[in-house]
Amino acid sequence: MWKISKKTKLFLLSKLALALLIVFCFYFAVLTQSQKRQKIIGVSYMTMNNSFYQVLNEEVEKRVDARADKLIIRDPALDAQKQVNQINDFIKKGASAIIINPVDGNNNKLIAILNKAHKKGIKIVVVDSQMADKAHVDATLLSDNYQAGVLCAKALMKKKKRANILLLEHYSAMSANDRIRGFTDTLFNKNYHVVGKLNTLGQSEYAYPAVLKRLKTQADFDTIMSLNDQAAVGAIAALDSQKVKQVGVYSVDGSANMKQLLLNNQNAIATAAQSPKEMGKLAYKLTYDLLAGKSVKSKIKLPVHLITKDNIKNYNVTGWQ
Repeated sequence: MWKISKKTKLFLLSKLALALLIVFCFYFAVLTQSQKRQKIIGVSYMTMNNSFYQVLNEEVEKRVDARADKLIIRDPALDAQKQVNQINDFIKKGASAIIINPVDGNNNKLIAILNKAHKKGIKIVVVDSQMADKAHVDATLLSDNYQAGVLCAKALMKKKKRANILLLEHYSAMSANDRIRGFTDTLFNKNYHVVGKLNTLGQSEYAYPAVLKRLKTQADFDTIMSLNDQAAVGAIAALDSQKVKQVGVYSVDGSANMKQLLLNNQNAIATAAQSPKEMGKLAYKLTYDLLAGKSVKSKIKLPVHLITKDNIKNYNVTGWQ
């Protein structure tokens, strides 16, 4: 049996140690390089208490995950200052891009923090609403919100020759304002009167008590135009609670809840449908095109279409389109 000298043992051990060191350094270099390649994408939607943003985000998330990049999801819960803080946190975490649905597109603090992010080279994609012109963003992706209001108004005019209308609004959301403006601009006939406006923040839990109070104190309306389905659902619940069956409700979204009501509730008349699935796919594509240095359109509008009691059976009523 061969005997290995002490000198040879030391030589072999030193070689083994060197080999292990090389392997460790290689592994560390690969790991470090991998971490360098991983992109961080920050997303902040005005509220996650709305299935529209949940579905939109699902489309983004599964694609970002497939690339092994990191998606940081934040919910400002309709609080502009919280959203400002979230954008600032994305900057600190080294985000490569930010996808934002602004709580308030005119908020000066939000504009300032987005401009700071943009100056640092962070790509910014705005979805579903828009920021004021003085905000520096790379792309804005939204449904044709003005046309959504137009479609609802035309449906109302086709159905009724006159109406007293209660508007359900969300004053700080530009997208909501565009929908209401499209609706009121189209109702040029003097037989259509706006008798009241309620700020519901686009939430059922705000719309329900507000409409209920209006019904009990000043039931002067026979039509409701809601900025979105979520507020419309709250309004219809208030109508149902008082057994009111002669108020037509028009809305924007095309959500599963509203489509079910079009099938089963007398007061639900129409919703101008948008697609969070398509918006999510395009938001992802815009973000990564920008990160790859490609040029993109600064503003993209997705088409909307009207879903009514007459055509509801042509749609999937269990989910979004």
